[in-house]
Amino acid sequence: MPSSLFSWRSRLAIVIATAIVLGGAWKIGSPWLAQSGENTPTARELEAEFALSSSGQLTRKFIAFDSTRLRGVSWVAGDSITAAELAPLLRDHISWIAQMPFGWQADAAAPAIRMNTERPVGRRGLWGESDAGLIYTARLARQHGIGTLLKPHLWVRGRGAWPGDINMATPADWNTWFANYSVFMLHYAALAEANHFEGLCIGTELLHATEPAHEKAWRSLIKAIRKTYHGQLTYAANWSGEYEQIRFWDALDYVGIQAYFPLSTAASPPLDTLLCGWQPHVQRLARWQQKSKKPIVFTEVGYKTTPDAAAKPWEWPERMATTAPDEATQARCYEALFRACWGQPWLKGTFIWKWYPGLAADGSARRHADFTPQHKLAEAVLAQWYAQ
Repeated sequence: MPSSLFSWRSRLAIVIATAIVLGGAWKIGSPWLAQSGENTPTARELEAEFALSSSGQLTRKFIAFDSTRLRGVSWVAGDSITAAELAPLLRDHISWIAQMPFGWQADAAAPAIRMNTERPVGRRGLWGESDAGLIYTARLARQHGIGTLLKPHLWVRGRGAWPGDINMATPADWNTWFANYSVFMLHYAALAEANHFEGLCIGTELLHATEPAHEKAWRSLIKAIRKTYHGQLTYAANWSGEYEQIRFWDALDYVGIQAYFPLSTAASPPLDTLLCGWQPHVQRLARWQQKSKKPIVFTEVGYKTTPDAAAKPWEWPERMATTAPDEATQARCYEALFRACWGQPWLKGTFIWKWYPGLAADGSARRHADFTPQHKLAEAVLAQWYAQ
């Protein structure tokens, strides 16, 4: 070990030890990151947060600003949009939104896909998910310097069903499904091209459809999309292994991962536990990215406002009306996410799940109990990191 490095670490260790002995003299991060009674940071937290300057002073670490990184949120469609609803995004340094129109399947084994590109009078659906709503929202966002990732989803009918359940019974049904899915995606590819959307996500968590047996079908679809749409392409793979089974990443621009990695089974875990929980995931992602040679975007990542937010981040919070909110745990989960991942060279950006335009501070209690960081401690953490 070079003597200069040993000297740097030795001096940093001395300063850290002194700070810990002083007890309340140092405050790490923001007050909501500490649990009740935790006023003294750990050595690990201090070393992660501070660096020793050449003059021997302890200074806070900052990551150099990268204007190309995607600082995004998942935008929830509504029946209108105004410039005033975009203002909080700019305040929080958010530069991208993901818009999510839907196609519907009656059953996970049914190959038919229904589209609803317009919202006829008297029919269910949101204007913001219609073609007209998507286009208007993207244009207004672009006027304010905000890019759009068009991210069509499939909604599978049935309680508890999700796109990962889609699985055809026969090869013939798979051929029919891919033909229908191609019509679905090419419609949005043409819309994205005609209206200059900055990015297009060609699928989300289609676990069985992306198995290696279907590689040829995906490459054929991507080739057709490339002829129509000339912007950046990604696919949003489930965190739990789907991204590793996909064999068509080389045909896309970014690897998209729905980054709901479990971090801790404990209720209201402290920050150091959450940071430790990230380590195996970060190491696995780094090793895998060296093979794929593609930058990674967390196409979704977020945490509930509940004590168990870190245990199964992908689960929708049940009994939201009766669950006591835990903003401090949600904020610590955000801090751990950005500390562990934001400075990684392989990470191109993140899309936080999720953002309700126009949500008031005293608005729907149901919304305030779910994933959104709006008007919560987590929003300040998000803004701080997106500013870097």
